[in-house]
Amino acid sequence: MLHPSSMFAGRDPFALMRRMGGEFDRALPGPAAAQGYPAVNIWQGSEAVAVTAELPGVAPDEIDISVKDTLLTIAGRRTAPEAGSEAVWHRRERAFGTFSRSVRLPFRVDPDKVEARVEHGVLRIVAYRRSEDMPRRIDVKPA
Repeated sequence: MLHPSSMFAGRDPFALMRRMGGEFDRALPGPAAAQGYPAVNIWQGSEAVAVTAELPGVAPDEIDISVKDTLLTIAGRRTAPEAGSEAVWHRRERAFGTFSRSVRLPFRVDPDKVEARVEHGVLRIVAYRRSEDMPRRIDVKPA
């Protein structure tokens, strides 16, 4: 009989759990399976939609935002820290390089009425609905 500790000799004991978790996430529909980078939150009001995205370590001048109809795209680049030629990485879990994330918004937005700010690694975008798509109140007149 094998002792449980001998089953993992020389191997990462959590590798199987991580692999199973990844398979589980891919099998399930919903937020866990659909999540990409950067992570975003989206909510709407009557005139605008707000989007927040987590972008720690990304400089504002490295962020590119575009919008067309209902498609918002956040792209950019996160540069790796300078570690020096003698440095030996012990753990490297944060991704570096270029990224792009596109999300559908709940309505068409006016590309001239989009505001974006970044503070403490969180990007906040407010995009206003096109005026021609705004609900209009129709007055009812007596006969």
